[in-house]
Amino acid sequence: MKGCYILIIELKDNITIQIGKIGNILFKKGFYTYIGSALNGLELRINRHLMKEKKICWHIDYLLQHGRIIKIFYKENDKKEECSIAKKFEEKLLSISNFGCSDCKCNSHLFYGTLKDILYIVDKFNMNQYSLNAKI
Repeated sequence: MKGCYILIIELKDNITIQIGKIGNILFKKGFYTYIGSALNGLELRINRHLMKEKKICWHIDYLLQHGRIIKIFYKENDKKEECSIAKKFEEKLLSISNFGCSDCKCNSHLFYGTLKDILYIVDKFNMNQYSLNAKI
């Protein structure tokens, strides 16, 4: 299955995290949303994000060492939609500059906001919710 996904992540405390080549970023406690795509195995990508033990490859891997995924949404599609989705989040939420977007021209694919605001935006994309206890 190919498509895009949205992770909603909760951080319980303020924390500074070294994010690959970006450097140290201070993350405030609260809710973050990350937009990604997987055109070669959506379910594998989502399940990888849920793994506790994994090789650190992407910016999101650094954050997930400290945060907890509380919701996942996904949409099957053959085209890359993550950038257009990220632009909608950028209109309403605080973006974490250069995060998760080294392969495109976006400012960010990670955003900070209230859970209510994040879910309001997610609702506009007509995505399926992934059960954290089952596979797609």
